[in-house]
Amino acid sequence: MPGFLTWLWRYRNYIVIVLTPLLLLPLPLAIPTLPAKCGYVIILMALYWCTECIPLAVTALLPVILFPMMGIMESSEVCIQYLKDSNMLFIGGLLVAIAVEHWNLHRRIALKVLLIVGVKPSLLMIGFMGTTAFLSMWISNTASTAMMLPIANAVLQQLCDTEANAEERDYNLSSAMDGQENQAFEMGDTKESKQLKPKDKAIDMDKDDHKDMKESGITSSLDSTGDRSLEAEQRRLKTQQKYLKLTKGMSLSVCYAASIGGTATLTGTTPNVILKGQIDELYPDNGGIINFASWFGFSFPNMVLMLVLSWLWLQFVFLGFNLKKTFGCGTKNDGDREAYQVIKDEYNKLGRMNFAESCVLIIFTLLVLLWFTREPGFIPGWATVLFNKEKTYVTDGTVAILMSSLFFCIPSKWPRCGGTSEDGAPAKAPSPLLTWDIVHEKMPWNILLLLGGGFALAHGSETSGLSKWLGQSLIPLQSIPPFAISILLCLLVATFTECSSNTATTTLFLPILASMATAIKIHPLYVMFPCTISASLAFMLPVATPPNAIAFSYGNLKVMDMAKTGFILNFVGVITINIAINTWGVAMFQLNTFPSWANATATP
Repeated sequence: MPGFLTWLWRYRNYIVIVLTPLLLLPLPLAIPTLPAKCGYVIILMALYWCTECIPLAVTALLPVILFPMMGIMESSEVCIQYLKDSNMLFIGGLLVAIAVEHWNLHRRIALKVLLIVGVKPSLLMIGFMGTTAFLSMWISNTASTAMMLPIANAVLQQLCDTEANAEERDYNLSSAMDGQENQAFEMGDTKESKQLKPKDKAIDMDKDDHKDMKESGITSSLDSTGDRSLEAEQRRLKTQQKYLKLTKGMSLSVCYAASIGGTATLTGTTPNVILKGQIDELYPDNGGIINFASWFGFSFPNMVLMLVLSWLWLQFVFLGFNLKKTFGCGTKNDGDREAYQVIKDEYNKLGRMNFAESCVLIIFTLLVLLWFTREPGFIPGWATVLFNKEKTYVTDGTVAILMSSLFFCIPSKWPRCGGTSEDGAPAKAPSPLLTWDIVHEKMPWNILLLLGGGFALAHGSETSGLSKWLGQSLIPLQSIPPFAISILLCLLVATFTECSSNTATTTLFLPILASMATAIKIHPLYVMFPCTISASLAFMLPVATPPNAIAFSYGNLKVMDMAKTGFILNFVGVITINIAINTWGVAMFQLNTFPSWANATATP
């Protein structure tokens, strides 16, 4: 029996691949309608995504096979869903992130910020969290976590070593002073020494004599050394425990900040792009309600609030609220100076900013400015004035591809006329800022297929009538207050994303949420926006998201450490998001009214 169970576990993926479609087959056979067939595909993909029996990207390709074979959509109609405007936006954002990472610009920014905030524990933690969150707005959460954690460990190790060396110096100094005092005492009190020596001719004393000598204040140097060695060992262990706890807190702060920071921008993490794509797919007349500027205007304040509350919680759990000790109150000791020097040395290793870094920084800055000013909302943007007078010709995806293409056109070194190489031959032309080999190696192509799979599912649900059926089934939810629906759904998504990828979670939930919102006549963004951000609140388990896994390997963490800390942060995040959506979210997107474009869904 144990051998059979072991065999089942080893071959579990193959068993799930074969049995799942067979067990679900009665659904389309018993109810031979298009909504039932589409539901079969969605349930099958959901189970494959949750179990990861085959790669997520391969599961995302199932609509290309099943939708045409079941008569839901033509193959050409399905395939076109895999490369839409939202995919182009995501590709452009990834190209910028790859360029920033390739030329180490993110490391320069991070180290510079840490040099500014200093190395006091609380300031160091908020410095690492703020820097990681900022980087995660533009590059992948995984890359920002992988870069920041080694720096954090190096700084904390230096602080620990310096404090241990300082305590050892204090111990040696006090031991030397005590030795001199004992020697002076023995030389000065010869009479008492002579009286004691006949009684203690042997080297070993019995316990009563030892006790009497301690009571009379005459303790041997050997005993004093032993006691002090024990005290020094206890102080050393206490220091190690303190820094072990601080290391855990710092590791968690970095991975949590990476997940939180990714919610601030439209290209910060995949679920954000999925929401834009689903809104444009399901509600084509929405007028571009989600763009880079509108997303940033809502999500950035929410991200800052979540980051501050997370910092306060981590401060309480791992550092306490001794402000004088953790903030330093302007004092500096040797440990602070040496830890600061570690950061400074790492920054100095980067040298001066070269031509390539400068070009990447300029392109990155221009891209962000063009995104913000394309259609800011309160005034006509440059795209509206120049191009989008009748239709939306230019989108955020257009801008992203335009600016990211420059990386392949600009040389990585300043061109020089008449230059020669070391062997005297004419110098070769420098390579561009990015080459396709670099992009091919670092581009997460699987994410693009996941995006496409989500858009295909959404379009299939609409075309088959499954969305309409779901909407009618969810009409009884009208009796529940909208804010309660939003909170419950956010908690559900935040729990689900602990066991599944945030991309798969968002892809599965958003079409259902859109159908529900249309059926009960509430603004679709009122539930879709908070649930999308909640999909990034994977704080409890190491397997929930790559940043958590990286922190788990670096910070000497236990699963329970992450679970206890992340459990509270999940609730904090959900509450923060719902405060945001019911305050400035209502003002920005008119969420207290049901928009006319929500009735005009995509036509088959």
